[in-house]
Amino acid sequence: MADPDLDFTTGESGASATYPMQCSALRKNGYVVLKGRPCKIVEMSTSKTGKHGHAKVNLVGIDIFTNKKYEDVCPSTHNMDVPNIRRIDYQLVNISENYMSLMSDNGDIREDLRVPENEVGKEIEAKFTAGEEFMVTVISAMDEESAVATKVLASK
Repeated sequence: MADPDLDFTTGESGASATYPMQCSALRKNGYVVLKGRPCKIVEMSTSKTGKHGHAKVNLVGIDIFTNKKYEDVCPSTHNMDVPNIRRIDYQLVNISENYMSLMSDNGDIREDLRVPENEVGKEIEAKFTAGEEFMVTVISAMDEESAVATKVLASK
């Protein structure tokens, strides 16, 4: 019969947080996982094949959440993980105790996202205090989410 230890109460899609891509297929301004962090590739160079036959790819990436710089070298024939990244625009409804109330296109409200502690966070708080209506762009990858930009709400 059914195994009593299995728990199916969470309805996760089962989609992986990353997918593999050959190192030589990566491009500048693309995304890659460097040292376990989702990064945007800012610099990329390929060295010639040496006497052992592998061309190496030097990658420099900036973490999409912390803006820290990461570097890595890998053979061009090897696979690297590429994060699945989602960008969603929400309308800011309210800020209470450093948490944003965000409304999606279909009217769902979420209140679990903290105001980021960087320039974007300061911009969000300043615009909210000034009473402006605007959208907040939230980027999510590898079970992390952060507000990364604001944009003026298009008037109807």
